[in-house]
Amino acid sequence: MNTCKWISRLFATAAVAGALFGCTKPADEGKIPITTKSEEARKEYLLGRDLLDGLSFHDAATHFDKAIKADTGLAMAYLLRSNGAASTGEFLGYLGKAVSHAGAASEGERLVILAAEAGSTGDVAKRKDLLDKLVSAYPKDERAHDLLGTHYSNVQDFAGAAKEHKAATELAPGYAPAYNSLGYAYRSLENYPESERAFKKYIELVPGDPNPYDSYAELLLKEGKFDQSIDNYKMALVKDPNFISSKQGIACDHLYMGKPDQAEADLRDMLASARDDGERAQARFDMMVLHIDCGKTDMALRDCDSAYAIAEKQNDVSDMAGALDLKGIILEEAGKYSEARALYDREMKMIESSGLSAERKETFVRVNHVHAATLALAAKNVKEAKTHAGELEKLVTAKPNPARVRALHELNGRIALGTKEYDGAIEELQKSDLQSAYNLYRLALAYQGKGDAAKAKDYCAKAAHFYSLPDVGYALIRLKAGNMLAGM
Repeated sequence: MNTCKWISRLFATAAVAGALFGCTKPADEGKIPITTKSEEARKEYLLGRDLLDGLSFHDAATHFDKAIKADTGLAMAYLLRSNGAASTGEFLGYLGKAVSHAGAASEGERLVILAAEAGSTGDVAKRKDLLDKLVSAYPKDERAHDLLGTHYSNVQDFAGAAKEHKAATELAPGYAPAYNSLGYAYRSLENYPESERAFKKYIELVPGDPNPYDSYAELLLKEGKFDQSIDNYKMALVKDPNFISSKQGIACDHLYMGKPDQAEADLRDMLASARDDGERAQARFDMMVLHIDCGKTDMALRDCDSAYAIAEKQNDVSDMAGALDLKGIILEEAGKYSEARALYDREMKMIESSGLSAERKETFVRVNHVHAATLALAAKNVKEAKTHAGELEKLVTAKPNPARVRALHELNGRIALGTKEYDGAIEELQKSDLQSAYNLYRLALAYQGKGDAAKAKDYCAKAAHFYSLPDVGYALIRLKAGNMLAGM
């Protein structure tokens, strides 16, 4: 399972705790203790954690709520509960409560919670330092290694991720979630045979859970083995009929098989069976991506409006702004630049007048510079585009992290591509997010402009056959990349 949200919430992986009760046993046991004096809280916490290990967020949330009721000071229950949040605001609320109770938790739990907090603000260096300390303090805890591996995946160091996830499997050969993480790390390294081995081991360990089949199905989706992918997604749904990741995966398989009407029917069923606002928002997002992919711009815009309404009902400013941002991107790609600019301006006014933290506000400021530069390029105002790139560079330099640096390279690459400086575009885009289908497509255009037909075709094929779960960037370029490839 690899879920997508309306906005990246910088979810800190929370599948962490230990198998110990209280803090009475020393850390040399090798595991992170659980700090609670309530047997009931401990029982519910562990039930929730097991469900979260299988990425059953909705069901896990019920048990974390019970754990919190039994022990309002159980810090890790708040952290793990944040994974089932229906909105950005709810996520940050649970994370804040975890931080507020971290002082009374064990040292291992405190490190985990503070690492999650650092991740939520984009302080990647601090998160890495805290997780290094966690692994150093608990070298025999498979969950600590798995968390560090997830950090490496988040910064796109997939070799480092594979190393840590593999260490987790060696420490605890029966710890199933580590094989899931390992499978995704190998998949990102395009080592599909090792990825398949990891996912099949995951299935072997927990054959009654839905997520192992879902994860393997996603690998098969990536490889373009759509029929086999659907079979495994259906197996996941046999285990849990509400496993929404498998529902969206089947819709993607049908879309990439050239069956968009069936894909839409899949997503309408997913929306009809949604159990909460979080699942409804996910279904709306997936529907929007499908409509973008199919060129149904008006319907995609209405999907954004529906998502905005859900966020507005929850009074979640971040998600409201995110819905406006996506709507602006759709209009921008459709060439309706003035309408896109109006939405971006509305988004920024909303953010500026909100009670969001300075860190959250700055995230939107950085994105707005990207939008402003893109609109300037469309108006052939290269000087203004470069000015916004310079402002983005100042912000990134002041608070660097790998994702921000890649975003800066992407913008510089887009400007160079727009001015037909193909060598510069290639140099910059190679340093951007290459897990983005759109950037692979931009590289194809740059190599084509340079006259390197072989590399242009290679990148175009990667973009056209990206075969991901619902992704806005891929939806915007999938058919264009396919047509370009067909013409080569």
